[in-house]
Amino acid sequence: MKKILNVTGMSCMHCQNAVVKALKAVNGVDEVFVDLNTGKVTVECQPSVKSRQLVDAIAEAGYTVI
Repeated sequence: MKKILNVTGMSCMHCQNAVVKALKAVNGVDEVFVDLNTGKVTVECQPSVKSRQLVDAIAEAGYTVI
């Protein structure tokens, strides 16, 4: 299952890596792709993963989903 999130506050590779690490820590997340130019984060995950889990993981990393 693919979920696309719009994330604000990312501006560099450190930001990208922090978001990827936070999302991959969520059980059921398989792949994470971050586009710094657009702020879009694409998450490939199992159907059991809820959007709220992804939003919370990103928030804990210090970024905001809009």
